[in-house]
Amino acid sequence: MDLFGRILQILVHALLIRPIVFVIFGLGIRDRHKLPTKGPAIVVANHNSHLDTGVMMSLFPLRYLHRVRPVGAAEYWVKSKGFVSWFVLTIMGIIPMDRGARGRGEDPFVEVSKALSNGDILIVYPEGSRGEPERMAELKKGISHLVEAHPDVPVTPVFLRGVGKALPRGSWLPVPLFVDVWVGDAIHWTGDRDSYMAELRLAIANLARQGRTAQWSEHE
Repeated sequence: MDLFGRILQILVHALLIRPIVFVIFGLGIRDRHKLPTKGPAIVVANHNSHLDTGVMMSLFPLRYLHRVRPVGAAEYWVKSKGFVSWFVLTIMGIIPMDRGARGRGEDPFVEVSKALSNGDILIVYPEGSRGEPERMAELKKGISHLVEAHPDVPVTPVFLRGVGKALPRGSWLPVPLFVDVWVGDAIHWTGDRDSYMAELRLAIANLARQGRTAQWSEHE
């Protein structure tokens, strides 16, 4: 990203996205110190809303934004050359991933691997697509293929609560509800895809349980 793009990205996040996330949704963050401060690194989270990426990027200092790269489906975000495509590529810094590449015998992680080699922090949603609010879908094994190719890269699990209700799937009008984030300890490649996926599922499930306990306590 060139200097103009970086300045524009910081301005939009500072003046628009972060006021929405922190003021309207009252974002609360638990164990923020566990987030990576430099790359290469991967942060994974549950995925219920288009708002998820704005929330996730708001967890990092503005000066790091050009190094924080969400991974999104190319067929969804880059299918046109209009404003939406420009916004997600320039302002959100999304790395478009072609999910149909493997079926053509191509590597879908080419650009993602380049970003890791460049020292970026990736945001990945292992569920693959947005699910029902507050419900975890089965994690797809693509994340294990990526980590296997980069076994030294730590993966930090995150659980988002309330985002799917604040901006549910199919809606473009946000509702001012509280949003909370739990950050877990980084996990590392186990040497086996199945055991790695089991560890990742357990890590996110533990954070989800913390979220449910906190919700019960707050309304006790």
